[in-house]
Amino acid sequence: MSGKRKRVVLTIKDKLDIIKKLEDGGSSKQLAVIYGIGETTVRDIRKNKEKIITYASSSDSTSLLAKRKSMKPSMYEELDRAMLEWFNQQRAKGNPVSGPICAKRAEFFFYALGMDGDFNPSAGWLTRFKQRHSIREINIRNERLNGDETAVEDFCNNFRDFIERENLQPEQIYNADETGLFWKCLPSRTSVIKGKYTVSGHKSVEERVTIMCCANATGLHKLKLCVVGKAKKPRSFKSIDTSNLPVSYFSQKGAWMDLSIFRQWFDKIFVPQVREYLRSKGLQEKAVLLLDNSPTHPNENVLRSDDGQIFAKYLPPNVASLIQPSDQGVIATMKRNYRAGLLQNNLEEGNDLKSFWKKLTLLDALYEVAMAWNLVKPVTISRAWKKIIPTIEEKEGLDFDEEDISLATVATILQHTKGLENVTTENIEKWLEVDSTEPGYEVLTDSEIIRRAQGQTDESSENEEEDIELIPEKHINHAAALQWTENLLDYLEQQGDMILPDRLVIRKLRATIRNKQKMTNSSQ
Repeated sequence: MSGKRKRVVLTIKDKLDIIKKLEDGGSSKQLAVIYGIGETTVRDIRKNKEKIITYASSSDSTSLLAKRKSMKPSMYEELDRAMLEWFNQQRAKGNPVSGPICAKRAEFFFYALGMDGDFNPSAGWLTRFKQRHSIREINIRNERLNGDETAVEDFCNNFRDFIERENLQPEQIYNADETGLFWKCLPSRTSVIKGKYTVSGHKSVEERVTIMCCANATGLHKLKLCVVGKAKKPRSFKSIDTSNLPVSYFSQKGAWMDLSIFRQWFDKIFVPQVREYLRSKGLQEKAVLLLDNSPTHPNENVLRSDDGQIFAKYLPPNVASLIQPSDQGVIATMKRNYRAGLLQNNLEEGNDLKSFWKKLTLLDALYEVAMAWNLVKPVTISRAWKKIIPTIEEKEGLDFDEEDISLATVATILQHTKGLENVTTENIEKWLEVDSTEPGYEVLTDSEIIRRAQGQTDESSENEEEDIELIPEKHINHAAALQWTENLLDYLEQQGDMILPDRLVIRKLRATIRNKQKMTNSSQ
C-alpha cells in the first residue's frame, strides 16, 4: 500500500519555472511528477500565470523569490500598490529612498487614499513591505544621489570581474534602453528674434511612440528596434503583416513599454536572435543583457532563458545615468539620424514642409527610424561602453575618428528648406533634442498613483484603439502587383536620369512576384 504523497510547498521561483515549462509545451502530468505535486496544482499555476509573473516582475531580489512561497497580500492593499508604484519610479530615477522617506510617503498615501483607522509606518511595517515585494534594501545609510562617481567605479570593477568569471566576450554583452519619440514633431518658425527664425517642436501625445534600442558592446549586432504604439493595427498599416515591419511592433493603450511587453520581447525576440548571432560567430550561446531600473523591466529571475545561459543584470540606480551605454550618445544619434532623414526626404521630394509632415504616417516613420538605427555606426555604440569596458577599443580595433550626423549637416539641409533657411544652431539643437528626456515608461503623478491604486482607469483611452483602427482591408493579388511592377519598370526605362540600381531593384521584385504567382497557380 503506497503512502500519502508528501506535501510540497513551491517557491515563487519554482512556479515561474513551471510556467516556462508549460509555455514550452510541457504537460501537467509530467510536471506534477517532476515537482512532486498534484496535477490540480499545476493547473492552478497555469490559471494564475499572469498574477505570478506580475508579482515576480515587480520583485527586487532573485534570491528572495527562491525562498518566498506565497504572495500574501497586505492588510492595506491599496496602500501597498501605491507605495510599490512610487518606489519603482524613485528607483528608476536613481533617487535615494531611505526608511524615513518611505515611512513619510506611506503616511501621505494612507490619508490621500481615504483609508480608515490609524496607521503607523513603523520599522515592522517597512520590513513586511520589503518582504512582500522581495525588495533587498531600502534603508541605505549615507545613500548618495543619482550620479555617484564612487559607486560607478565600484560597479565597473565588479562588472569586469563578473564578465571574466563568466568568460564573456564583448559580443556577448548587450544593453537595451527605452526612450519616447515624437515621430511627427514638426520643426517650425514660431517667432522672429532679431530677424532670425526659431525652431520648436510641436508635440502631440497621439504622435508619440516608445522605442527600445538594443545592441551588443561591439556594436556589430544591433537587434531590430522594438517600438510600442497605441494601436494594435494603425491605419497606415492597412493589410500589412506586422511581422514584416522593419521593427518589432507592440501595442499598449498609452504607447508605453510595460512588464508584459518587455518579457515577450526578451523571450521571443532577444533570446532567439542573440543565440542565432552567437552561433554564427562560433561563440558559446551565452549572453548578459545590462539594464537600468525602469519599472517596466521585470525581475532578473523572469528575464532568463530556459537553460539560464542568457540572462539580465541590473545597473545600480545611482550609476545608471552616468554609464548606461545607450544613454551615452547612442539613442541621441539615432534620433538625430531620424530627423535629418525626414528633412532630407522632404528636400528630395520638393514638398512644402507642412504638407510633407501632414502626409507622414506612422508606417513611414517606422521605416525611417529603422534606417536611422541602421545608420548608427558600430563605433558609436562601442565608444558608449568605454566606461564599463575600457579595453574594448583596443580589442576590437575600431576607428574612433568617424563622425555621425552633425548639427552642421542638419543646418545645411534646413538652409534649403523653405521658411527655415535662417535658423540658429541653438534652435536646431532644441528641436533635435525635443524628446531627449522622454522616458519609455509612464511616469505617474501622486494623484495618478492614487487613482491606479484604487483601480480607476482613464476611461477616455478604453475605446481609443477601436476609433483609430476601423479600416477595411484591401487584398492585392499577384496579377495586379505584377502589372503595377511592369508599369513602374516601363516608367523607369523612359526616364533617362534614373540610375541602374533603381531598375535592378524593381526587376528583382518583379521576379519575386512572378515566382509567388507560379507557386500559387501550381498549388491550385
